[in-house]
Amino acid sequence: MSSDVLSKLTRRPEPVARPLDDSGPGWDVGLLVAVFSLIGVGLVMLYSASAVMASQRMADHHVLLGGQVKNTIIGVFALLVALQIDYRWYKRLVYPILGGCFLFLALVLIPEVGTMQHGARRWLSIGPVGFQPAELAKLTAVIFLAYSVSKKGKQMGSFTIGFLPHLFIIGAMVGLLMLQPDFGTAVMLISMMLLLLFVSGAKLSYLFLVSIGGSLAGYAAISGSEYRMQRILAFLDPWSHRQDIGYQISESLIAIGSAGLSGRGLGEGAGKLGYVPELWNDFIGTIIAEELGIAGIVVVVSLFLVILWRGFRIAFQSETSFGMYLAFGLTSLIALQAMANLFVVTGMLPTKGLTLPFVSHGGTSMIVGLFSIGILLNISKNEPDYWEMKKAERESTKERKRWEKKRQRILKRRDDLQP
Repeated sequence: MSSDVLSKLTRRPEPVARPLDDSGPGWDVGLLVAVFSLIGVGLVMLYSASAVMASQRMADHHVLLGGQVKNTIIGVFALLVALQIDYRWYKRLVYPILGGCFLFLALVLIPEVGTMQHGARRWLSIGPVGFQPAELAKLTAVIFLAYSVSKKGKQMGSFTIGFLPHLFIIGAMVGLLMLQPDFGTAVMLISMMLLLLFVSGAKLSYLFLVSIGGSLAGYAAISGSEYRMQRILAFLDPWSHRQDIGYQISESLIAIGSAGLSGRGLGEGAGKLGYVPELWNDFIGTIIAEELGIAGIVVVVSLFLVILWRGFRIAFQSETSFGMYLAFGLTSLIALQAMANLFVVTGMLPTKGLTLPFVSHGGTSMIVGLFSIGILLNISKNEPDYWEMKKAERESTKERKRWEKKRQRILKRRDDLQP
């Protein structure tokens, strides 16, 4: 046996694993700037919208502003925690996360645990801590869908494998939300499911059938509820119901229409004097338009478009299909909710009770929203997959051992053949 042949047979393979590298491009600064710009606008406009009401009802015009600042601080801490957690952990813990979400959605329906506000049981109180499980349900739904569609891959075209399981899980979430009731969040979850299933390769015929079925179910839910029917009537003709069910939306339209291009000026809006209810919450877009004018709304919309752009960019640059779908889902969820909220305050959609992300008053919404941004930033770091690295290292070690055994056999055979 020639020495060249022997050297080729006994050569050790090159290791297939590459070392972990922390010198990546880093997280997306543009996304972070856009989010904190929205938070800044929200704090200013929240104080402008709530100072008069808080002074009259609570004798302290800083109450809602102080609460929102605390929520923002907690949210920033949540963002920093999410930034340090490898997003692939959510894939490994998807079923415990899903189980916890269903538990919270069920607990909120228990009278001794869930808190009733404005005719709906949406708050869960555990000791001094209160939060909305519906906000957790949005994040959980995106994590589950991203995990499931990335795992199924080419099987997404199948009805039983790629479509029915998602419809069952998200449908169960929607059912629990409707018992609260929370029609707006239920619509958001269904919309998000259809969007993610569409981009992951589900058949259009399945999506069309579910859209038709969802529309019929929505019609039944609206027609069977007096307050939902009132919202539809107020949406269709707010001016005929200006003194009752159409009061909020008609006053919102008056405030926006009187603002012009530059608005009345910061702090000069009349809507906060009691004309527009929930001005610091669902209708904060109204006071932004009234005091800052069309220019203010354009700035807010532009910031959301930056989030949409940076989020989709993170999705397309992700090294894993799970990261891609997770980034796409989180970004789309923020964009859909922002669009729905602004459409409501301008009379383009019926009132749904959805906040404007990072701007409206709301603790759970702010904290979960910033945690979601932390996940996006973690995906944007594009770090190597730790578990895949370890798997590659194990396979490389096994391969080297196999080659070493083969080399020893060849060397032994050569020694036996020598005289």
